[in-house]
Amino acid sequence: MHAAAATYDLIGKRYSATRRPDPAHERAIVRALGDSRSVLNVGAGAGSYEPADRRVIAVEPSGVMIAPRAPDAAPVVQARAEQLPFADASFDASLAVFTVHHWHDPERGLREMRRLTRSTAVVFTADVDVWSQMWLVRDYLPEIAELDRQRFPSPDRILETLGGGEIVTVPTPADCTDGFTPAFWKRPHTYLDPAARAGMSSFALLDPDLVRIRLDRLARDLELGAWHTRNADLLDLDAFDTGHRLVLAPVQSPSDSKTS
Repeated sequence: MHAAAATYDLIGKRYSATRRPDPAHERAIVRALGDSRSVLNVGAGAGSYEPADRRVIAVEPSGVMIAPRAPDAAPVVQARAEQLPFADASFDASLAVFTVHHWHDPERGLREMRRLTRSTAVVFTADVDVWSQMWLVRDYLPEIAELDRQRFPSPDRILETLGGGEIVTVPTPADCTDGFTPAFWKRPHTYLDPAARAGMSSFALLDPDLVRIRLDRLARDLELGAWHTRNADLLDLDAFDTGHRLVLAPVQSPSDSKTS
């Protein structure tokens, strides 16, 4: 089975319950898409962050992730990012949200996004060097950083593959509704809930015994107040940089390149 589909088949059954779009992140993505009227959403999953005010075509390899899509969601094609079944420059914009790290060949998938895009390619991803400084990784599960460095291409690498543009920092709000792994930076008790962890690929790929041991340590630190002492600087923050980045790459159309 393809790597991306296999991972999401593992976590996908709880995904819709735990991974609800966060309004702040959603606004950032909509701004990044600009005035595009047609959008290809690559690695679309259950449909989070698909803009409702324009024409969207979704691509998703996992049948488990496709199944919970709403009846009025964008039409979906079951395919891989590395081999997208569309003609060149078919869409104003292409979008990939929290998905590139699951692709078997990220560079090939990103080149496919660029091939199909007339205006702007948008990738929502994470900078692991920043993410690894969050207390969950730093103090309890450094194995997550080791794993994610193998999975996540850096934002700079993504931007280079797409042909240049800009990288925008997207802070994670304290009340983030999208249950990705660092979302609960200010709500540490949430990590003790197996249902909350069910939609996090980082936990799904770790040894369950290791996770249990380290979260037992977190539970003790919370009970004794050690976590609050160690992370007192977070308690008054409304948002925090968990390493999430929007990569925005204007794409030059073939006709533009001929006249430049």
